[in-house]
Amino acid sequence: MTSLPLGNDNDLNDAQFYNRIDEISFIRDNLEITKKGSTPTILLTGIRGVGKTALMKKLKKDFQNDYLVVYMDLSAMDKFKTEKLTRFSFMKLFYESIIKACRQSNIKTIDKQILKYFKTRNFKLDKLESIDNIPIPILNSQEDYAKFATFAMDLPQQIYDDCKEDIDGVLIFLDEFQILKQLDEDVNGFLWYIRSVIQSQNHIGYIFSGSMSIKDELIADIAGQKGAFGGRILNYEVKTFSFDTTKNYLMEKADYLKFTDEGFERFYKCTNGIPYYVNSFARLLPPNEELNEEKIIYEFKKTLPYLLIHLTNEWYKLNNQEKRIITALVEKPLKRIEIANKLGVTSGAIGASLKSLQNKTLIELDKDGFKIYDQIFKTWLKTEHKEKGDYPY
Repeated sequence: MTSLPLGNDNDLNDAQFYNRIDEISFIRDNLEITKKGSTPTILLTGIRGVGKTALMKKLKKDFQNDYLVVYMDLSAMDKFKTEKLTRFSFMKLFYESIIKACRQSNIKTIDKQILKYFKTRNFKLDKLESIDNIPIPILNSQEDYAKFATFAMDLPQQIYDDCKEDIDGVLIFLDEFQILKQLDEDVNGFLWYIRSVIQSQNHIGYIFSGSMSIKDELIADIAGQKGAFGGRILNYEVKTFSFDTTKNYLMEKADYLKFTDEGFERFYKCTNGIPYYVNSFARLLPPNEELNEEKIIYEFKKTLPYLLIHLTNEWYKLNNQEKRIITALVEKPLKRIEIANKLGVTSGAIGASLKSLQNKTLIELDKDGFKIYDQIFKTWLKTEHKEKGDYPY
């Protein structure tokens, strides 16, 4: 019945993808200068659930016939970490993502993989063995980060230089970029290193995106005046759907939903025009029934746990102090000292928890103080407290 995608489905087909004409046109125009030798760098910002990943994957499909398009989800760095995320984790995923993209595009890279083995290791003689009276050296090797990083970061340029008769350039999409905040090293210094490599490349384009607050300090590290890419990165904010766009979208994709005017106004207020919530909530509404304001309020309260499953899962992983900080912010934003006073601890005692909650994009900091990032998540906490007399600790 429905052609609405699942809320967390980011790999949309053309029938499911809606609007974003301006965004696609802007990004396409700026990426296409790659074929002229430029190295465009674009930062996509926007609140969580607005559709940044879906937009990147749409662009990947649009460009993959003419370019080598590398899509890299930084959350996959986890598989390379030992105890903590390191620069090596990033570089291994970067390399793996390039090789995967080459295979999908039928670009042969086996020679580069072999070359990588010898270029990125330090070799030393372990022992000599004799085979048919011929001494054979047995070598031990250990990966060298500096050599590996240089090889991996130079690989896109090498591939273009080898294949420029077949491709117009190499486009690298780095998604979930906020994961870099978890690096056990100087993040800003790492960004400056990446920038130093990128600026010397030709015919290579980069797009960074992630689930970050617009006020996130990582955005300042990337695109601020003193940031690593300050002055040479295009910052484009992906907006939520407007009232009219949301209405037209549901009329086209879900015409079985029978909103009254007041009912739709309430639906838009509940979802804030965020595509993730628009799709998720609309899929749970009863078809071919009158959806007036009262009905939408009832359905919204009933479906809140399903709409927020991704955030409630995060909630139950938090420690007690982190949960108490969030509940302290339900009524209004607070300064750090105000949060500490409310919890009955010193300001210094909550520093690590505040940083952790910001990294998880559960709270953000602005001029008014710390506040809960997702307003629908805040509604769930209020509802839980109202119905059960306490927050869901």
